[in-house]
Amino acid sequence: MPLGTWLKAGTSATALVLAMAGAATAAPASSPAPAGESSAALAAAVTLRYDDSRAAGWEASIAAGVASWNANVSNVHLVEAAPGTAAEIVIVATTGWPQATLGPVRPGRQVRVELGSQAVDQGYNKTRIAAHELGHSLGLPDTKPGPCSQLMSGSSAGTACTNATPNATERSRVQSAYASGIAGLAPADGRMLIDAP
Repeated sequence: MPLGTWLKAGTSATALVLAMAGAATAAPASSPAPAGESSAALAAAVTLRYDDSRAAGWEASIAAGVASWNANVSNVHLVEAAPGTAAEIVIVATTGWPQATLGPVRPGRQVRVELGSQAVDQGYNKTRIAAHELGHSLGLPDTKPGPCSQLMSGSSAGTACTNATPNATERSRVQSAYASGIAGLAPADGRMLIDAP
């Protein structure tokens, strides 16, 4: 084979190898982050356990409220406490109006959430109630009166409101409260906030 053909073949092969190497290097940048990275981010979050063993009839609403908070904030993560273990958020079903201790709750401390059937009897959405009361545990006060788009507007948004998702301001406040992990947390306020209209 003449030298010119070898040089052309060698140059083409080198270009092909370089192109493939460039594609291989570029591929990970456009692919999603590995599961280990999201696990690391989750490990950096403050984990709070909740106990809903005394909240019969509210389990699905609590799970949906927890899922809403976990999907919308990254500095704190809510998990169900294993049976017989301590929990930072104790959730109970009551016959009165929903109410909760104002946080932000620290790991190893405890706040109480009371999910009252009186609000449900008057037509308020159970999942919104659960997410709203969990918001108190995470340090958010009521913002009454307020529109349905504000989770913490609670009962002032009316019975037609089913929004159980914190808005940008609410998410930001919780993110800030848990931003520096456990060390930066102020103790829970300790006041019980009753969510009657």
